Parts: sequence; structure tokens; C-alpha cells
Amino acid sequence: MVGDNRYNPSEVEKYWYEKWLESDCFHSKRYSGTPYVIVIPPPNITGYLHIGHALNNTIQDILIRWKRMSGFNALWVPGTDHAGIATQNVVEKELMKKGLTRKDLGREEFLKEVWQWREKYGNRIIEQLKRLGVSCDWTRLCFTMDKNFSRAVQTVFVSLYKKGFIYRGKRIINWCPRCTTALSDEEVEYSPYNGSLYYLRYPVEGGGFVVVATTRPETMLGDTAVAVNPSDGRYKDLIGKKIRLPFMNRLIPIIPDNQVDMKFGTGAVKVTPAHDPVDYAIAYRHNLEFITVMDETGKMNENAGIFRGIDRFECRTRIVEELRKQSLIEKIETYEYRIGRCYRCDTIIEPYISRQWFVKMKELAQPAIKVVMEGHLKFYPERWTKIYLHWLNNIQDWCISRQIWWGHRIPAWYCSDKACPPIISVETPKECSQCGCKNFVQDEDVLDTWFSSWLWPFAVFGWPEKTKDLEFFYPTSTLVTAQEILFFWVARMVIAGFEFTGKKPFESVYIHGTVRDETGRKMSKSLGNAIDPIEIIDQSGADALRFSLISLTAFGQDVFLPEKFHHKGRNFVNKIWNAYRYIEMLLEKNDCSYIEIDSVESFKDLRLGERWILALLNRKIVHITECLNNFRFNEAADSIYEFFWHQYCDWYIELSKMYHTKEPYLISRVIPVLVYLMVKLLKLLHPFIPFVTEELHSRMKKITNIEDAFITTSSWPSYSNVFDFDDSLELMDRIKEIVVEIRDLKTFFKIPVTKDLQAAYHGISLLDADEYRHMVEFLSGIKFQKADQIIKTHSKDEIVRSRGHGFFSIKLSGIVNIEAEIERLVNEKKKVLRVYQETENKLTNSAFLSNAPSKVIERTKKLRADLELELNKIEKNIKLLTGDVL
Repeated sequence: MVGDNRYNPSEVEKYWYEKWLESDCFHSKRYSGTPYVIVIPPPNITGYLHIGHALNNTIQDILIRWKRMSGFNALWVPGTDHAGIATQNVVEKELMKKGLTRKDLGREEFLKEVWQWREKYGNRIIEQLKRLGVSCDWTRLCFTMDKNFSRAVQTVFVSLYKKGFIYRGKRIINWCPRCTTALSDEEVEYSPYNGSLYYLRYPVEGGGFVVVATTRPETMLGDTAVAVNPSDGRYKDLIGKKIRLPFMNRLIPIIPDNQVDMKFGTGAVKVTPAHDPVDYAIAYRHNLEFITVMDETGKMNENAGIFRGIDRFECRTRIVEELRKQSLIEKIETYEYRIGRCYRCDTIIEPYISRQWFVKMKELAQPAIKVVMEGHLKFYPERWTKIYLHWLNNIQDWCISRQIWWGHRIPAWYCSDKACPPIISVETPKECSQCGCKNFVQDEDVLDTWFSSWLWPFAVFGWPEKTKDLEFFYPTSTLVTAQEILFFWVARMVIAGFEFTGKKPFESVYIHGTVRDETGRKMSKSLGNAIDPIEIIDQSGADALRFSLISLTAFGQDVFLPEKFHHKGRNFVNKIWNAYRYIEMLLEKNDCSYIEIDSVESFKDLRLGERWILALLNRKIVHITECLNNFRFNEAADSIYEFFWHQYCDWYIELSKMYHTKEPYLISRVIPVLVYLMVKLLKLLHPFIPFVTEELHSRMKKITNIEDAFITTSSWPSYSNVFDFDDSLELMDRIKEIVVEIRDLKTFFKIPVTKDLQAAYHGISLLDADEYRHMVEFLSGIKFQKADQIIKTHSKDEIVRSRGHGFFSIKLSGIVNIEAEIERLVNEKKKVLRVYQETENKLTNSAFLSNAPSKVIERTKKLRADLELELNKIEKNIKLLTGDVL
């Protein structure tokens, strides 16, 4: 299946994922033990796996694999979201290619088209998640438009309506002219916009003008008043007078209102109740008329007079032109303000008066506030708690109706008599209780996608039925999500959990950062900086992607990805593979076909190298487990990376080469410890890189006593009191310090590591012990002799180092002149320091900073930084040569 010399991720990953599924490794069949449950944030059926998905699901998979190995009854429920607006847009675009619209097909035929599209493409992202290696229980795959889920949605609507939380009313809402539907406040994305502020002159009846400032002149056609602050002395005499509205020839009043900002524009504002939320509130206070001047597509309607039928932005241009002709433009200023866009199609939204369905959220939100205030539901990082509470404490009514066809249709029924109120029912009514009519029409609108998603943690377990799954697996344990949907989804799920089950939906929420490129820009196709995770998996494997991503993911911080970020994971996976190959070859060389690793815990005569590495393993197990408990995934990844690469491979495997082939201690102690460590390390690595660890686990089973069929269902390593060799850690550190110092000297002088040098020591008790001295000699390529004394100064062919109260010296005769090398570095330091001081003087000179071009100043700052680095490098090299003795 796999070539022994090189790791082939594509073959390994395909093979093991199929094996895991065949063996039901991810399936929870029992209602026993302690459950640990995650429900996936359901990706849209329109989606492709992007790098944000890869990060989010890697984190979830780390948690679920770790908990499964830790003995929990671990369950990860997968699923997809029907994504109402997004999916309808995709299918409509497909129809446009055929010259059709959804209205050409009609509702029933159009929905057939959507279901067919979903059957063809809806599970695309699920298959991509499998490529990533996620260990979901795929037998529980849910879809937010499944029959059972739809039943849950309808049940919730009816329940909230009967309790008085749902109502239908005509209010100003966010409207997308492209999608022709209402949007909730959370579905509008705001960004800075460089526009204009238009100062319009409105003629006052009896003479004169009032100048109003607006960013949207096209809405003036719907003005029903001009408002001023009653405290504004400039307009005191105008309150109560009338204005004749240009183009419409309509008289509108000048009214006082305390909410008018006297500092904005001229202090007088036009009031367009049907197209501005602030004006809407003013109109209600003053009983003004509401005049809608646009239709659902953003074109001017019959109330727009001569501008009827043209697009809103074209109308803006035309109105400004006409006002200029009539000398009714005072001035136009450039003006930056925030503009709202549809989160799906990026169209500029229009505040719009429309009859919609709403949920009263204030009362419903109280248990969701209380559970967090009392500390029973925790956010990681903790800073999100304040943001969550601020939003819930200021929550507004939720507009839940959408004017599209794909989604959960609102269970409101209307009889033929329009005077009768709607009947709210899961089932089609049989007879109107008011008039006896038996003919009903269902409400045309569908529910906001999030109205189904907020039920996700319990609806996936069969709610509203009282199922065994719901009883055992709910509430869930951890939610892993992105900050962008804290309000869309997370807060609403907590609200729904308490309202419909009486329980919080999860114990904790981990919110990870946003994935950005190395310059800090958010990754997106439109910016051309998106990274395709599937391409990385094809090139380097899922393990490489997963490990690289998670190692860059600091606790709750945004993730900044350089172009070749995945190389770290790829190189690490190859390192692990090669470490296994070394063990395999070592066994072969020493005629060891099978190693009993259970005996390692009973070894009583271990040497320093073995005691040290086993004690360090103990510490790492505790630290990595602690990191995972606290959602510090990159710390856990860095810890296991450092231990495997730099301690296990760089030091312990190197130490194992000190022994001759078939040497008794090598066979009886070193090889078993190497194998024991590899088995434990593969387990610690498995949640991060599941494929290569499963492959090597299966290979290790051939050479040692491993009973677990799969590493994914094996047990997580635990601290062992047997390996309480803490004294060995300090001792080994002292040995490593000497070795590193000698290796650094060899590197500096370009002396091959394998070249043996002669050295002498005095007063270093560590080197008096044969075992420790031999370790230093082997690892550093040096031969020590004990000396009665050492002259504590360098000579031209000898370098001296202090160590505690002792010293050691290394003979470099015929290799390098140390004194000359130190002199060269000191002179080089003087030259660099002189340039550095000149540069520093410039940057502290106010005349230079005031007069020099900004590019010159930046270049000078960069030069200073470069010179600082060069000085540090020279200092380090001087210290390397002089040590502590000068």
C-alpha cells in the first residue's frame, strides 16, 4: 500500500478514512459513560471548504478525538444548512443561463429545481470535510430542511406565536433589492463608504429657504417633514411653517424633535419615514405620513412622480441635476460614512417599510443573559462574554420573514375572508373558526435561515420528540465557532435552548479568530488571496494542513498565514515518518523482531538518557492535556512538536547511536524505551495529525504489544509515577549546555561536527562520571582529559569556558587563531557602532524629522533596525569566543 522509504499521504489518508468508517470508529452506539458532544456549525450546502472551515473543523476534530481517547462517549454530530438566500441565488443564476426566472417556473417547480441541485451538490462540502479527516458520526448527518427538522421549526413558530412572542407588523426593515427580501440587522454588513453630503435648499412658504443635508437625495421624494432641534435658536421662528417639496409640490411641516443632532449638516434634517429608521421613529412621534417611493427591486415607484421607473442611484444623479437647474443645491461635500450591504450578494441595502413577521426577543433573552452572568456558560477567550452580554442587553425584535421560496414556509394560513385573522398551525387547518371557510392559502414567506439554525443543538437529537438521544446527549459540551456568527447563531441558540428545553445548549463556547493573509487582510476570493485547503491536501496531505494551521492559531487570536505555511506540517510529518524508519532499521540491525514495551515501566537500572526522556514525557503529557483542557491548541501543538523533534529526535535518538550494534544495554533498555516513547507520542499526536499516526500505529503493532485495533479508539496517555525522575532533568540540561556550547564553537569556526577535538576539564564534577562524560563526548565530538588546573585565559590556539566553579578548555591548534578572531570582531563592532550612532543621531534630530521626506525617514529607521541586528550578532559571536572568563 505504501512505500517504506517515503510517506505517501494520499494513499494513507484514503485507506484509513475508509477503514475508520467501515469499523464505525466515529459512531456512538451506546447510552453509557460520560458523554462529550459537539454539534458542527452546519456549513451551507452551497459552500466549498475554505481555509476558515479547515481551521474550525480541525479544532473540533482535535477535541473530539482527544475526548474519545480519554474515555468519554464522544459524539460529533455533522450536518448542513439549507442557506435560504444563498442557495436560491445559486439556483436562480443557473436558471438565468437557460433564459428563465423562478417566476417563469412557479414556486412548486422552482423548489423541485432546488432539491435537485441539493441532491447533486449539497454534500460536496461534506466529502471535502472527510478529506480533512474529521471524525463525525456520519450516520447522524442532519440537514436543516429534513422532515423532522422542519417539524421542529414549525412547532417553535406555533409555540412562540401562542405565547405572544411572534407578531406580524408593518415596520421599517433592511431590504435587499437584489434578493428582494427582508434582512435582519445581523445580516447587514457595514463598511466605510466614500460618498457625498448634499446640501439641498427647500423653499419655505412665505419666502426663504431651509437647507438640509443628506447622503441620499433620491429619498427626498418621500419626505413628509423637515425636523429641527427645539433648542436650536437658528430655527426657532421656522417651527410650524410649511415647506413646498421640490418636484412633488407637496407642503410638509417644519417640526421640532429632540433627537435631531444640531451638529450634523445645517442642523435641519429631511424626514423620510418610509426609507430611514431614525426618520421612521420621528414620524411615529409626530404622526407623520409614510410614503414609500421605491419598489422591491430598488426602482422608483408611482409615488416618485416624474422619476418613476428608474433605478434609485440613477434617480439620485437625475435629482441632483434637476436641483442644480433650479438653484436648489447649496453645496456638495465629500463625505465618508458607513453603508450597509447584504451579507449574501453585497448589494447596498435599502431601509424599507414592509409587513413582516417578528419575534420579540427582550424577554426571551433573559435566561441567556443569566446563565452567562452566573458563570454556568463560559466563553473562551473570556473577552467575548462582555460582547455577548452587550448584544443581548440591547437586543431588538428579530425580523424572521424572508420573501424567497427556498426555506421553511411560515405556518400561517389565511382563509378566503380577509377580515379573519391568520390561523397559526403546523398542520393545514380544516375549517376557519371565525367564518367556517374551508379554503386556505399558506403565507408566501419563508423563515430566516437562522430561525432553523438556532434549534440545531437539540433538533439534531429529534426534538420536539422526547428521544433517548435527546435525553443522553443534550445539552452538548463544547461549541467551536467563528466570531462572525456570535449574534447570528450562538446567542440565539442559547435563547432557544432555554425556551424550548429549559437547558443551556452547551457548556462552553470556544471562539477562534479569523484567518488572514500575512499582511492582515481577511482571506477571500474577491481579494485574490484565498488559500484552497483541498489543494494543500492534494499536495502535502491533510495532516500537514491541520498541524500547520493549528500551530499558527494562538488562543482566540486571528490567524495570519504566509504563502507556504503548510510546509511546517509537511516537514514535521516527514520527521515523524523518518523517526519510525530509524526504529525499524535499528530493530533489524540488532535482530529484534518484537519488543515488549510493558516492561519499560518496571525497569530499575535505567541510565540518565532514558530517565531523562521518560521524565520529560511525563511532563509533556500533563502539559499537553492541560493545554487542550483550556483550548490552547497551538501551545499543545508546539509542545508536542518541540518534544518530538528537538528532544526525542535531536537528543534521544542521537544518544541511541552511542551504543554499538547488539550491545546488551541497547537491546534491553534503549530500544524498548525508543519504541515505548514512539507509541505514546503517536497517541499525543493523533488528535492533530490522525492519518500518519494511524498508519504508524498499525506498523508499530507488528513490532510491539499494542492491543488497540485503531489509535483513534485507543487510550490517551497519562502521567506515570514510575517515571518520577525529576533529578534527571536538571542533570541532562547541564550536559546539553556543554554540548550546545561546543557545537556552536564548531559551527562558528566551520569545524565538521564529526571531527574529534581534544579538551581538558578541571573542577566540573559532572564530567568525572564516566557515563555523563561519554555522553558529552559522543554528542559534541570531543575527547576530554582531566587536568590538575586550567589557565583561565584564552590563548591563540585554546579556548576556555567556565562551568560552575570549574573550567574546560578546547585545543584548536592548527585550526583557528582565537585571539586574531576576537580582534577582528571587536574592530568590526566599532565600525558598525559608528554608523549606528550616526543613524541614531539623525533620528533624534528634530530638523531631520521635520524636513526629510517620509521615505528617507523610513529608510533610515530600517537601517537602524538592521544595524541593531548586526551589532547583536557580533556581540553574540564575541561572547561565544570569550565566554565567561574575560
